[in-house]
Amino acid sequence: MANNSIDLTQFDDDFRSETPAERSDMESVPDGKYQVVVEKVEITEAHTTGNPMLKWTLRVIAPKFVNRLMWRNSVFTANTLKFVKTDLHICGLDLEKLSELPKKLHLLLDVKLEVTKKTKGDNENIYFNSRIVNDRTPSKFRQEAGDALVPF
Repeated sequence: MANNSIDLTQFDDDFRSETPAERSDMESVPDGKYQVVVEKVEITEAHTTGNPMLKWTLRVIAPKFVNRLMWRNSVFTANTLKFVKTDLHICGLDLEKLSELPKKLHLLLDVKLEVTKKTKGDNENIYFNSRIVNDRTPSKFRQEAGDALVPF
């Protein structure tokens, strides 16, 4: 049942002047190799299993589709821990125990990577190939956000 008591008239003028979003911004980038920067990483739960997972937001910086986003979810299970450990190592984060990860997530931000995107059927996978270490300058977004991103 719809909630008809919400007043949306405050948005009418802005809505009228908006143009529809470009469809290409919502579509996935094609399969291939990309250079990306880790824009966001968080520990959350997989919707289907409830298992903990690392949710990565990656912003493309080269060679094509610059500023488009890609996502990678790394679910934690006994069978996937070696892959999670490899990804963290590629990002320059070597942990003694996985339980240290929540306090070290910030070290993954702004890490630049070469990744490969492959699609098989309906599944899109992002593979971390290597870290790009010759350029560790913060992304433009981080510079503009500054102290607003510092945790409490």
